[in-house]
Amino acid sequence: MDKFFKVIRGMNLKRGPERWVGGVCGGLAAKFRVDVAYVRIGFLLFGLLPGPAFVVYILAWLLLPAQNGRIPLQGMLENRGDNTR
Repeated sequence: MDKFFKVIRGMNLKRGPERWVGGVCGGLAAKFRVDVAYVRIGFLLFGLLPGPAFVVYILAWLLLPAQNGRIPLQGMLENRGDNTR
């Protein structure tokens, strides 16, 4: 599992400091050097279409490292492993 998270960190994509909910749109805007408003509008339009927009956002939130480098899913999996001992 550590290899998976290492690949995620190697993508050099993080959740952004400009956040309304989880910082995913801010992180994508920073990575692609566009205004965060355009990414938010694009995501809202994407969300209006039939499809998995909410699921994509949740997956991005779980997998993209925060500014401190922590990946939420990795923390959840590590904490779950600690509780089973």
